[in-house]
Order: sequence, then C-alpha cells, then structure tokens
Amino acid sequence: MNLASTVEKIDIASLLPGELEAFCRENGQPAYRAAQLFSFLQSGASLEEMSSLPKSFRAFLAENCLFTLPSVEEKLVSAIDGTVKYLFRLHDGECVESVFMRYKHGNTLCISSQVGCRMGCAFCASTIGGKIRDLLPSELVGQILAAQRDTGEKVSNIVMMGIGEPLDNYENVLRFLKLVNHEKGLHIGYRHISLSTCGLAEGILRLARENLPITLSISLHAVTDEKRSALMPVNRRYPIKELLAACVAYYKTTERRISFEYTLIAGKNDTVEEARALAALLKNAFRGTKAPLHVNLIRVNEVKESGFSRPDKEGARRFAEALLAEGVNATVRRRLGADVNAACGQLRRKTLKEKGQKENKE
Repeated sequence: MNLASTVEKIDIASLLPGELEAFCRENGQPAYRAAQLFSFLQSGASLEEMSSLPKSFRAFLAENCLFTLPSVEEKLVSAIDGTVKYLFRLHDGECVESVFMRYKHGNTLCISSQVGCRMGCAFCASTIGGKIRDLLPSELVGQILAAQRDTGEKVSNIVMMGIGEPLDNYENVLRFLKLVNHEKGLHIGYRHISLSTCGLAEGILRLARENLPITLSISLHAVTDEKRSALMPVNRRYPIKELLAACVAYYKTTERRISFEYTLIAGKNDTVEEARALAALLKNAFRGTKAPLHVNLIRVNEVKESGFSRPDKEGARRFAEALLAEGVNATVRRRLGADVNAACGQLRRKTLKEKGQKENKE
C-alpha cells in the first residue's frame, strides 16, 4: 500500500509500529523512537508537543511528513441530549462529519470513511454530489482524536456509519481498524466497532476472511430487488439474494451477529405486510444456521432533495411488532441529536451550499 499515493508527503500517522521502526532506521533514528512516535501520533499530539524527540528529527518530520488531525470547522451541540455533531476540516480543505453520542455504556463516535459517497442511495444526503476521495487511515483515527480533545471525554465505541461507504475504501479502513485496536494506540476493542455497508457483497466476503470480531451492519431497506434497486443503485450489482448469501458466509466464518438496518419511508416500505416479508426473507436466508436475527429500524431522515417523509412513531412500532411476531428481533433506533440534524451528510451539504452561494456572489 502506498500511503503517500494521494499526497507528496508521507502519511506517517497511518503507519503501524513495525513500519515506523523501519521509517526511523531509514532516516538515521534508533528503533526505539518508533514507540515514542507511535504514541504521540495516536494521541493526536502536535510536533511542538513531541518534546522528547530531537529538534532535528522534528524538523525532518515537519518537512517530509503529513499530519492529518482534522480541525473543528463547525460544532453543533444538542440541547435535548448533549449529542455533538462535528464538521471536521481536513488537511486539504475538504470536510466530513462525525457525531459524538453519550450512552450509559460509554461514548460512541460515528465517523465518516470518505469525502462524499458514490453509492447514490436515494434517501441519503451524504451521496448528493458524489464521492470526492477516500479518507486516509490517519484521517479516520483523526476524527476520534479530535472529538476526544474537544470534549475531554474518551471514545469507547466506534460506528462507521457516517459519510461514505467503508467497504469502498477497504484497504484504508482495514488499516484504520488495526491502528485503532492497537494496544499502544487508542486500544478500542474490535467488538466495540460497528461497520455499516450498503451491501458490497465482495467486500463482505473479503472482510469475513480477516476474521475480525467487529459488528457488521447491512443497509437493507427493502424486501424486493425492484424496490431496493430504486432506493439503492448498488442492488443492481449485488441483488438481495447475492447480498444475503455473503452475509450468511460472513456469519459462518466469524460467528458474529449481523444487524440489518431498515430505513422506514412513509408509503414506500413501511407496511405490516412488508415487515412480514422482511422476516420471511431473513429467516429463509439464514435457515440452517444459529444466527440471531436483528433488524434495526430507522425512520428516514427527511432530506429536501429526496422528497421522502418519515412514518410516525406508531407506524414504526407496528412494523417492529410485526417482525417480533414472526420471530425476528427488532428495535426502533432512538434518534439522538434531532435538533442538530445529527444524521450524517446534512451539515456538510449545508456548508457546501453556503460556500457555493458565497463564491457566486463574489
């Protein structure tokens, strides 16, 4: 992997300890410097804060290496539940979103994996305008470090459900997982990391071979190929049958429960009949396994460009009860940060619009 493929400088914060040792030796530094450097980088320290490194080495790093800790461009704090929504500015001026959520079991950060997204899901604000670029591993870690520094609180759980499709940035995401799990870094356990995908079947099978005990979430959102393809263009490449076959293979390899996300859209996919069809679809796919079936129901976030509207709470409750009656566990996701539009993509979209309007006036 060429970590400097998109930049002229070395993306040093994406290097694992063994790679940092080689980097130090190649540049005239003793091997033990690597441990110091890794600790600094994985804490988000600036060069000025790396005081135990020789000044000459710090000068070398400043000239030859890329430091990618994002800065806070905008921050919204929910008056309802304290959820914090960040718009982070990256080293090249691009922006992504992260959401910091407080739970009884610890703090969770929902992070982005790409600048924009090319998946084209009809209900999602993140995909409007397409994909700009992948995030580097250091930029994935950087969202966590920046949120921790700003809040003064530790992040104990990570959800990869922000802007972008994680499996469309596979190599960088895999390296990120290894970095964030490393005992000398943030040391966040794999079981505390959830990765959400729109259904890249090949990527799911590839991830299964890594056999990492992370939680996999599948954005399903429809029970027929016709409806799912209309909502999610990725379904034309990986139809439901192929996607679910990959999910079964993932479960058999990892023995980790898969969560299926289902966005409820009023008048599109929210009837009791569709709930029963969803239960039948999942039970049939996982027949013969001991996989616990779980559906996470989400009332759609209303994005002006999509024209979709959300069902009321009673409609969501009926859908969940219909699944439970068919033997499929279901929960309706609690909406945190409702007053700050905590669903990813909306703040970045607003900022891009305002920037475009300003440039047009100028």
